[in-house]
Amino acid sequence: MKEVKAPKGTYRFLEDKGDFQQLVDRYDNFLFDCDGVLWFGTDVFPGVISVLQKLRKLNKQVLFVTNNASKSRRDLLDRFESMGVQAAEREVFSSAYASALYLKEVLQFPKDRKVFVVGMSGLEHELDAVGIQHIGGTVGDSLTQDPEQNLKITGTDFSPLLEPGVFDDSVAAVMCGIDTDMNYVKMAKAFRYLTRQNATEEVKSGEKGGGCHFLCTNQDSTFPSKSGSWPGAGSVWAGIQESTGRKPTVIGKPNQPMLDTVFAGYSFDRSRTLMVGDRLNTDIAFGAHGGLDTLLVLSGISQEAEILQEGAAVVPTYVTKSLGELDVLDP
Repeated sequence: MKEVKAPKGTYRFLEDKGDFQQLVDRYDNFLFDCDGVLWFGTDVFPGVISVLQKLRKLNKQVLFVTNNASKSRRDLLDRFESMGVQAAEREVFSSAYASALYLKEVLQFPKDRKVFVVGMSGLEHELDAVGIQHIGGTVGDSLTQDPEQNLKITGTDFSPLLEPGVFDDSVAAVMCGIDTDMNYVKMAKAFRYLTRQNATEEVKSGEKGGGCHFLCTNQDSTFPSKSGSWPGAGSVWAGIQESTGRKPTVIGKPNQPMLDTVFAGYSFDRSRTLMVGDRLNTDIAFGAHGGLDTLLVLSGISQEAEILQEGAAVVPTYVTKSLGELDVLDP
């Protein structure tokens, strides 16, 4: 196991069967990021399915912790199944699910208030799953919530936004995730909810207007795909943060709420838990901040040169080329 010195610490580069055997013997619980670790776009990395099967045979606990907020856990499971990767719903922790759970359990969001969603169906489905009302999202930007009657802004004529009924005073939270249908109207609505009178005050049941939470599923500026990187959720809500001057509570990796969600469901020994990811500033920072050892795989976003820079976000415990490298382990 080769030790490599970096400006901010030392990591171990895993290269052969002996290295991988030591790793598996050392940990009982394996938390995996998905994009860039298990697959890239629509292709599963070679050896990954076999590695996961071997870990399960060794009675290792396997969990999937993803910042993907575009899909619900159910939708993600469909993707796992289509790629031949075994997973159960309770093994999947997405930033959409963690965000909905955080709003309900930690913030005690009132049942009579609503969330304005800047995001996709996965976020809506997880809010439904925990019983939180919501508007916006995929249902359109209209007075009637009819997707066929969307609001239109022409030039700098904002009068359509001033029509009665455009804003719902029962909204008490703006929740943002990745949104491939992001537009100015959505941004303008989020802006008004977050900057209305007393918006920074406490959210109360039975109230109209007043306090309004600002939550975001994750801060990934980009996400990987087979065709290259594209803007992520962090890029979507950056404009809302800039215009409102309000700093959101970010749920997903590398932030604490996501880890709290995971450990609330499982009584893991942190010293026997390993976080596996492909991004230094999210996956590896997430594990390190939570007191976990980490493994960086070089099959996604971050490369080894990034660790060796003076300004590296964090130094992983281990580094290897890809998760499939572990397939040399005996069945």
